Amino acid sequence: QVQLVESGGGLVQPGGSLRLACARSGVPFNQYTRSWYREVPGKERELVAAVTYPGYNIEYSDSVKGRFTLSRDSGNTVKSTLFLQMNDVQPEDTAMYFCHEEAPDGAGRKYTYWGQGTQVTVSS
Repeated sequence: QVQLVESGGGLVQPGGSLRLACARSGVPFNQYTRSWYREVPGKERELVAAVTYPGYNIEYSDSVKGRFTLSRDSGNTVKSTLFLQMNDVQPEDTAMYFCHEEAPDGAGRKYTYWGQGTQVTVSS
């Protein structure tokens, strides 16, 4: 099992910054993808940024590219923290942000895990 715990959400003014953290613990995987998604009521959950291992390849959605940065605190595959640095936030960034991890199970399926989410509200 994998546990994901998000933190760092809150109220921020337009143009401001916020850093979200996703603390991960549990079974280690040799290959996996860790991501940040966001969701607003009435809309589908949207992928914000993702990093894949091995290789540490990072991708961003067009809506956050150049403003948000994904990073981690260490390469420890058991216990680590994934960060989402959010700069120049805008009202449309208001959403519940979720941490996600998925990994192949070796039988053609994927293990998938979600955190409980952290609310980000951008308002003056």
